[in-house]
Amino acid sequence: MRLDGVLFFPVTPFGPNGDVAEAVLAEHVARGVSAGAGGVFTACGTGEFNALDLADYTRVVKTSVTATAGGVPVLSGAGGVSARAFARAAAESGADGLLLFPPYLVSSPTQGLIRYVQDVAAETDLPVIVYQRGTARFTPEAVAELAALPNVIGFKDGLGDIDLLQRIILTVRQAVDREFTFFNGLPTAELTVPAYRGLGVTLYSSAVFAFAPEVALAFYKAVTSGDDDLTRALLTRFYLPLVRLRDTQPGYAVSLVKAGVRLGGLDVGGVRLPLVDPSQEHVAELERIIAVGRELAGA
Repeated sequence: MRLDGVLFFPVTPFGPNGDVAEAVLAEHVARGVSAGAGGVFTACGTGEFNALDLADYTRVVKTSVTATAGGVPVLSGAGGVSARAFARAAAESGADGLLLFPPYLVSSPTQGLIRYVQDVAAETDLPVIVYQRGTARFTPEAVAELAALPNVIGFKDGLGDIDLLQRIILTVRQAVDREFTFFNGLPTAELTVPAYRGLGVTLYSSAVFAFAPEVALAFYKAVTSGDDDLTRALLTRFYLPLVRLRDTQPGYAVSLVKAGVRLGGLDVGGVRLPLVDPSQEHVAELERIIAVGRELAGA
């Protein structure tokens, strides 16, 4: 499985009764693939993985796989106490891989984290990308040990500790003689793309692609082609205001994305608790930010 380009993290639409709106999800995913996504990461952070039970999760993965129609790889989230069950469901539903989230709400020694990943990786033949964020903080030696597992293919960083990540990359490259991929997994990752590219980490999560794919693609093209002027303009006038708005309320990294999809004309519903939907004032500000981004992107 090879990932390239802008990685799409779809939201999970909910209908008026609160159930997963499968038809809306299918349209959302199909639009993203048609727009040029390099991979679909469904039922992950932006997709409110934390609020999905096993039945919801299975519907989301199956729907996403069908909607993608083999155009690009589909990976799904798994984590916590249900990680192994979700890994089995992902494989049965046709996913191409897993993004393994931390075991939430607990801190643990490094050996516990290693065993957690080992247990989930042993449950499935699917390729696994390990996600470092929150309580899951890995040492370079731990990542090298996990990279020796045949189906652990990548490491996604959501901490933003550049020094630690550099040491992890160097240790893994020295220890493992096969392809192993690193990802920038920070919220609104485009803001830190230039810094991560300095470490050789070129793949990143793009929540913006879910609601403004033309802006996300314009940024990707600018940063990969060396168009420093457009890169700086998008970072300064679009991404920086978006991050400032995101930081006004906990959970806005997800609920603002969902609001942005609704602004684009797709009724994906609101977020599930404990997240809350943004205020009308903040939605109006988001709409203004999107308009600036589209103008800069020439859309």
